[in-house]
Amino acid sequence: MTTGESPVSVEDEVCSFAAERDAALIANDASLIASHMTDDWVYVDANGFSSKADVIGWIASGRLAHRSMRTVERERVARIGDTVVITARMASSGEWDGVPYTTDEWISDVYVRVDGRWRAAFTQKTDVAANRTDPADAQSSL
Repeated sequence: MTTGESPVSVEDEVCSFAAERDAALIANDASLIASHMTDDWVYVDANGFSSKADVIGWIASGRLAHRSMRTVERERVARIGDTVVITARMASSGEWDGVPYTTDEWISDVYVRVDGRWRAAFTQKTDVAANRTDPADAQSSL
């Protein structure tokens, strides 16, 4: 850092790390993706959960291939000590077993600092509702 520059916030640091992880996913680089995860990382969606070994195996074999990922709607970043949660609406595309797919989903990733480096520890994905209402209306029904 040079004189006059502001220090990078933890939240910005993790957002940068998350962007690197997304780039590794689009490159389908299984070993690089794995290095961005804790050993006990878990992915959860409507079908249940998958382990790091499962997902990395699918990518390494070509069964799962990512083609694009982009943020569609605002990111929410929350920090609790050395844990950061990023939630955003994402659109992505790829292939599963050679069949193309596209998704529109809400993703929450939990990042933790391990040995001085950020790692993804947990990922939860939820499909965006087809008849999505205004978020303010949805919150009032809770």
